[in-house]
Amino acid sequence: MNNTVEGLLQQLANKGNEPVSPQAQEQFHQIAQSTPPEVLSQGLTEAFNSEQTPPFAQMVGHLFGRADNQQKSGIISALLGSLGAGAHPALAQAGINASPDQATQLSTAQVQQIATQAQQANPGVVAQMSNFYAQHPVLVKSLGAAAMAIVLGRMRTPGR
Repeated sequence: MNNTVEGLLQQLANKGNEPVSPQAQEQFHQIAQSTPPEVLSQGLTEAFNSEQTPPFAQMVGHLFGRADNQQKSGIISALLGSLGAGAHPALAQAGINASPDQATQLSTAQVQQIATQAQQANPGVVAQMSNFYAQHPVLVKSLGAAAMAIVLGRMRTPGR
């Protein structure tokens, strides 16, 4: 698998946040499925915190936009769970009159607002969301080249 990871890393090198080709996305997905979730989660945490990638909230909004209804509900539940008692005000501040159960109706911009508030209130939400996405690697393949390269770098050298 290391040769596959290295080959894909070389493809993604210096591509910044450009979209990734469907072939590279599928190759990444295959690699991610065979990677222990904790290693994938560590790589995602690095990508979410990297200055080479878009801000955490923007990436969560992007991934939300690609999620199915069940995954959208999971994303919102994880974000709101990290807010605890601050969940209702966060929804209101994002202009959302819906309950968390109506996550499928949220826009990516609203999800970005919730993610921003969640990160401000609880920086540990980044690791929580990384764990969530590690369980749903089909979503992760839609990240830009820089984020995918960071995740692949962690897969190449787990435990560092």
